[in-house]
Amino acid sequence: MKSVHKFPAITINKPANQSIKLLSYNIQVGISTKKHMDYFTYSWKHFMPHARRLENLKSLAKRISEFDIVGLQELDSGSFRSGFVNQTEYLAKAAGFDCWYDKVNRNMGPVAKHSMGVLSRFQPDNVERHDLPGLPGRGCLVVTYGIEKHFSIILAHLSLSKRARLKQVDFLCELIKDFSNVVLMGDLNCIPKSEEIEKLKKKAGLKDHGSARPSYPSWDPVQRLDHILVSSNLIIKNASVLQWSLSDHLPISMEIELSKNALPSELKLRNAA
Repeated sequence: MKSVHKFPAITINKPANQSIKLLSYNIQVGISTKKHMDYFTYSWKHFMPHARRLENLKSLAKRISEFDIVGLQELDSGSFRSGFVNQTEYLAKAAGFDCWYDKVNRNMGPVAKHSMGVLSRFQPDNVERHDLPGLPGRGCLVVTYGIEKHFSIILAHLSLSKRARLKQVDFLCELIKDFSNVVLMGDLNCIPKSEEIEKLKKKAGLKDHGSARPSYPSWDPVQRLDHILVSSNLIIKNASVLQWSLSDHLPISMEIELSKNALPSELKLRNAA
């Protein structure tokens, strides 16, 4: 099931080559986790509001403000536990992003609205929301720039089960066929040498930076579960795992350069002068 939204835009000319700074981060609904025991002692924070959550979001907003496109997983779209704050919208406004889009993956009514979100400095031509195969609660958000689908961001959060992940990866591979230049980012819940990542590389033609530096758990990382993969013709300038202790995951960043052929002739920026 998907929904498609189109937006009016003011166009401005952009240079032939464009460097774009990307960030992907599982923020665990604004809960800072320092050790495994915190999953037990702070489990109530997943269902109840607390003041520290907003402080973490304020700190996060300052840090993400240097990026151009940010993909966030494990947010809340406005329920009791978040103080009825849509966390995607809050972070977009606090960090100075004019464009933001979210998708609710698991709606528990007024108690919790599990979601994901994309913040963007550029206004897209299209946004799609897809449910992923498997049990309800997993989805992807597709943000596309250029009427001819020149450049697209796909944000995904895959399942814990490998069997489900492989079905979800097959879905993503089919989805990616429709786009010219793609960035797939998110908490994919699998390591770089996994069957899932290898399939994304071989079947969808994606590549990564080559680093397997771990991103989970944030206090003593031993696994790389978070990924940014890009189309083979996109240029990766640099990539890193950032040491931010605001969640149980560490964020990952990447700077890419869109070549003349990959870049839409005009990128659309909301509220451009």
